[in-house]
Amino acid sequence: MKASDLFVKCLEKEGVERIYGVPGEENADMMISLMDSKIDFVLCRHEQAAAFMADAYGRLTGKAGVCLATLGPGVTNLLTGLADANMDRAPVIAIIGQGSTKRLHKESHQIMDSIRMCEPISKWTQTIFAGENITECVRKAFKIAETEKPGLCVLELPEDVAKEEVDDKPMEPVKMRRPGADHKSVAAAVELIAASKRPIILAGNGSIRKRAATQLQRLAENLGVGVVNTFMGKGAVPMDNEHCLFTMGLGSGDYNNLAFDDADLVISCGYDLVEYSPSAWNRANKDTTKIIHVDFTPAEVDRDYMPTVEVICDLADGLWQLNEMIEEKFDGKMPLFDLGLRKELRETMAKDFIAEKDDQACPMKPQRVLYDVRQVMGPEDILLSDVGAHKMWIARYYQCQTPNTCLISNGFCTMGFAMPGSIGAKMAFPDRRVLSISGDAGFSMNVQELETAVRRKLNIVAMVWVDNEYGLIKWKQQVGHGKHSDLRFDNPNFAKLAEAYGMWGKEITAASDLTPALEEAFSQEGPALLAVPIDYAENMKLTERLGNVSIAM
Repeated sequence: MKASDLFVKCLEKEGVERIYGVPGEENADMMISLMDSKIDFVLCRHEQAAAFMADAYGRLTGKAGVCLATLGPGVTNLLTGLADANMDRAPVIAIIGQGSTKRLHKESHQIMDSIRMCEPISKWTQTIFAGENITECVRKAFKIAETEKPGLCVLELPEDVAKEEVDDKPMEPVKMRRPGADHKSVAAAVELIAASKRPIILAGNGSIRKRAATQLQRLAENLGVGVVNTFMGKGAVPMDNEHCLFTMGLGSGDYNNLAFDDADLVISCGYDLVEYSPSAWNRANKDTTKIIHVDFTPAEVDRDYMPTVEVICDLADGLWQLNEMIEEKFDGKMPLFDLGLRKELRETMAKDFIAEKDDQACPMKPQRVLYDVRQVMGPEDILLSDVGAHKMWIARYYQCQTPNTCLISNGFCTMGFAMPGSIGAKMAFPDRRVLSISGDAGFSMNVQELETAVRRKLNIVAMVWVDNEYGLIKWKQQVGHGKHSDLRFDNPNFAKLAEAYGMWGKEITAASDLTPALEEAFSQEGPALLAVPIDYAENMKLTERLGNVSIAM
């Protein structure tokens, strides 16, 4: 068969359901091969958006999302989305086109070294130089992308290789078990826990994957310890569980941030340092505070994050072993600690979350918007946050019942992620409500994908917080310098913009209109656009109350 046909059959064998992308001349054979496949090719309007769709799909399902672009500018347009996926631990496969191998050695139209450009942001990259290598390369790419910690793999298929005749068949994917924890490390961790007086659990991005959240909740209950999650660890412990101490990372003086100053032991579960710098939470007693690092990979070397014990293993298995040993050793004595010591902290934050729920001002306060959104969204529904001032409010005020129901780009912090990402999320879970919240700046970076959603008749709801400026940059400049540069811009009439795309749209003019408008938006057959004017005077008020906003913007 033709090499491109074999490539597609290998993708089918891997369980690929769809590919997001923008093809070019050098992908022509691949695209023709896809026409005879059950794989759905989702034609996008920009390569960056295609990468974001694959990113969100991969994060939500654990199966590699796949995106496609041609050579040259196609690849460079992909890069931001690919970097976001890799740093946020999303399994993604990027298939990129390339000119004929007969002209790669010289100056030639659109030819550049795409693989070397992708290498720094990938787990593995490879040019396929012969059709007979396709089966191994595809199998290897998926194996590496989906292996903990997941990330990006890039396969480049030159146009002349795609045309080759090849006699081969796909390799069978084989599931593998991840290693269990070393029993001595588990025992050392249990000893450290037993010797502590004020432990706290930090739940990171890894804790919402696979079965880890179940074992994490079991550990919290066995110990009687509160759990604070990062922006990317939401739902690791349900928001209404008494052990949940919500999300840290917005204000340096937020209540749960201060709880780390009081702790003598931090049990870190699935935490990546890119989520929230340890210097921001391991502050007051970093020379004496002990750290237990439980994760798929060894801890990054950082002077503010020096674990006493590292339990390196499949995260769910490591937590399971900890629970088994604790339950055996302390049978009848659990919980080991008094959760009541954290009760005031939890109650204070919970009251804070609803303090503005009846505020009628318009432009609306961020707190009121997010209260209404939480009431409309079910426990399994999915919210995607873009990057900007709104993200900081979502991080603190939008809490979750279940893992992977709030996707925040916080490793790479990429504006433009949320709305196209919501397309990938909706395709992964078509029966759930999917809402993206973007600032007016980030939304405009990939606004063209509204057409993709309209064409595909996808009921995604895109909410835009309107303030006509780069709000987070203004916030940071105000905090750091007492003033800010000119950051204002103009916006379209969002209702008319939606109409131009042939979809439902509305601009909110009263706070009481938001909830009914959201319900109406979710009742549409296709996408919906909701513009909400926001009062970002609340930003500096929050800073004055909770301390400087995080460096993790």
